[in-house]
Amino acid sequence: MSDWFIYIVECRDSTYYTGMSNDLSKRIATHNSGKGAAYTRGRGPVQLIYSEKFNSKSEALKREIVIKKLTRQAKKQLVAQYG
Repeated sequence: MSDWFIYIVECRDSTYYTGMSNDLSKRIATHNSGKGAAYTRGRGPVQLIYSEKFNSKSEALKREIVIKKLTRQAKKQLVAQYG
C-alpha cells in the first residue's frame, strides 16, 4: 500500500490548483515542466502551499473533492492553518 497525497499549489498568476498524487515531488516537478494538468500549463511555475497524506487513494479522492468545493477564502484559511 502506498501513500497518497492531496495538495494545493499556487500558480504564477496567484490562482490555486488542487490535485492528488502518490508521488508528490514528482507531480510538482511535472506541473513545473509544463506537462501537468491543463490548468497549470502556462501558469507555472507552481509552488506547493498545502498537502495532506492518506493511506489509500479512495481516502485522498474523497478529501480532494471536499477541498475542490471550498471557496478561495476557505482554501486560504486551510493553507494558513497548515503553515
